[in-house]
Parts: sequence; C-alpha cells; structure tokens
Amino acid sequence: MTETTVDEVMAELAELEDPKARAVNERHGDDHGVNLGRLRALAKRLKTQQDLARRLWETDDTAAKLLTTLICRPKAFERDELDTMLRTARTPKVHDWLVNYVVKKSPHSEELRLSWFADPDPVVASAGWALTTERVTKKPEDLDLPGLLDVIEADMKSAPDRLQWAMNHCLAQIGIDHPEHRTRAIDIGERLQVLKDYPTSPGCTSPFAPVWISEMVRRQDAKPGA
Repeated sequence: MTETTVDEVMAELAELEDPKARAVNERHGDDHGVNLGRLRALAKRLKTQQDLARRLWETDDTAAKLLTTLICRPKAFERDELDTMLRTARTPKVHDWLVNYVVKKSPHSEELRLSWFADPDPVVASAGWALTTERVTKKPEDLDLPGLLDVIEADMKSAPDRLQWAMNHCLAQIGIDHPEHRTRAIDIGERLQVLKDYPTSPGCTSPFAPVWISEMVRRQDAKPGA
C-alpha cells in the first residue's frame, strides 16, 4: 500500500472496530475498539510511512495514534515535536507505545528524559521515569541510583497512579539489575507497600516491588551459566 490516504486508513480502522474490544480497552482508559493484533497487521501492510504517520496523529483518534507509533520513523521527529506528541497522547496505551516504540529510539531521548523527569504534570513525568528505567537497565553510567531511590522513597507513596507505576517499575529494576542496591530497594518496597494488593493473574508476577525483584533475580540465577 503506497500513498495511502488518511481517509482510507480511518475507514479501515472503523471496519476493525469491535464493541467487545472497546469495552475491555475502556476499562483501562483506552477509548478505541481495535484489536491490537489486527492493528499490528495493518501496520505491517502499510510499512513505514512518516508523512502518513504524522497525519494520522493529527486526527486525535486513539487507534490512529497507536498506528502512528507503528509506521513512523522515530528518528525523523524533532525534539519539540515529540514533546508535543507526548502531551497530546491522552490515553495510557498511546502514551506507553509512544515512549517505548518512538521516543526510546529517538536521538532526543536523553534530553527528553531529563526534561520530562522534572515536569509538573505527573503523566509527563511518568514518561521521564520510564526512560530513566530504560537507562537503569541498559546504560546506568552517570545515573545517581541512590538519589533515585531517595526520590522514590520520599514521593512514590503519594504519587498519582501513572507516575507511581513508573516509579515503582524503576524501583524494581534498580533492585533487579544492581545487586548493591537490592536490599535497600526491597526495603523501600516493603515499607511503602505500593501495589502490594494489585490483582495479578495466575502465572504473572506481582508488580509489588519486593516480589517482582525476588522473582526476577530467581529466574536470572536459574539460567544456565548464571
């Protein structure tokens, strides 16, 4: 599919609308009814189309924005453009895909991480924490891990939901990836009790940091050659 128009894509997204999928998605704050597997199949057919991606984002339709993150060229976005996109992401899934599929691959990711981390908007700040968690795992050099733990210890308990979730993920990754900070990370989790009672499906790991850390470390230690 080449030179696809926005109207053609929007018509196809409308055909993929499923009331049952919408009901499930809306329970998680996502106002669209497109099965994500079918959305990915559409993206695979469209292939990379940067101009189309930009125009789909401008529709402000959630399914179209998700498609944007799958067919865009992440390195083609300017820093301010990505900042504006994040602030207009609206729904949790669009926010998550934008950060993970686009911003993390951008040459502006570190600059945006530092800017968003200190943003007064907790949803924007959560993106800064998500990018920080990526660095905790993949590029921890120059990160102040004890300082991050200080902030988590002081602020996570009272943080709004999406920011709290992002801070908790960072706490867990520090404990998982950095043994020298593991005891303190587990202790912070035990004292704050954040997400301790979060419902967890059978076979899934609880997001409660002490459990999450312990289970991931156990799996690492069980790997051959560990």
